[in-house]
Amino acid sequence: MTQPPATPPEPGPHRGLAWLNAAGRPAVLAALRRVCASRAWAERLAAARPFPDAAALLAANEAATAALDPAALAEALAAHPPIGRPEPGDPASAREQRGMADAPEALRAEMTDLNLAYQERFGHVFLICATGLSGERMRDALRARMANPPEAEREVVRAELAKINALRLTRLADSAATVSTHVLDTAAGRPAAGVAVSLAVAVEGAAPGPGGGPAWIAHAAARTDADGRCAGLPPLPGGAGLARLTFATGAHLAPGREAPPAFFPEAAVSFAVVPGEHYHVPLLLSPYGYSVYRGS
Repeated sequence: MTQPPATPPEPGPHRGLAWLNAAGRPAVLAALRRVCASRAWAERLAAARPFPDAAALLAANEAATAALDPAALAEALAAHPPIGRPEPGDPASAREQRGMADAPEALRAEMTDLNLAYQERFGHVFLICATGLSGERMRDALRARMANPPEAEREVVRAELAKINALRLTRLADSAATVSTHVLDTAAGRPAAGVAVSLAVAVEGAAPGPGGGPAWIAHAAARTDADGRCAGLPPLPGGAGLARLTFATGAHLAPGREAPPAFFPEAAVSFAVVPGEHYHVPLLLSPYGYSVYRGS
């Protein structure tokens, strides 16, 4: 007899930690390598599961970061963009480097020159736990660390990496994934207001749906506002590994009774999620085509 779909767990403290403990190894490794790109670091944390609490998770980070050999440390550093130049589409680095976002142009130019000088001296990107630091404080730290011997600077970098990892892991452990969207009518050249949007989740442990696919559980429903945005969707439950947005596009594309039926009466998109991240998924809509992407 087919079992009914599992009820999604209620959001609560450390919902991401519960996911981290219970999710499949490939999904956990992928999430951990978004925290720190070192494969050795991620493997060590994944092997240390389950974590009884957030303190145990952070202690495992300290041990795994301290154990990185030069090659693994270099792998971790290679994924961090220079200060002042966060990777496009990388919400973590943009969030962490917020102190440089509004820095004067002269300071940004100075940081570019100092970054290059640092890389020439030490052979890797200047790494600092930038959360909460102003552009001036980051510049001053970079200047001061230029005088360090390479061996001493390597240990400073290791300590900064551990701090960054700890902040990212805390976010992963304490936060649910969140979703927003924005519908644009590309044929009309304006936002699509009033489009009904539903959000569903697939929770690990739920019985398979028809054809062996995910069993989708309704999570929320809303409509796009005058700007075509839908930003008030509730956080996803902690066990969610997949989310699906379904847009009722038919009423927007063919609003009148005399109009022919819309070619796309609805548009649905499924995407993988992990706790601690925000997923902005805009829909670009036209009468005979649509596209979606992960925005910011």
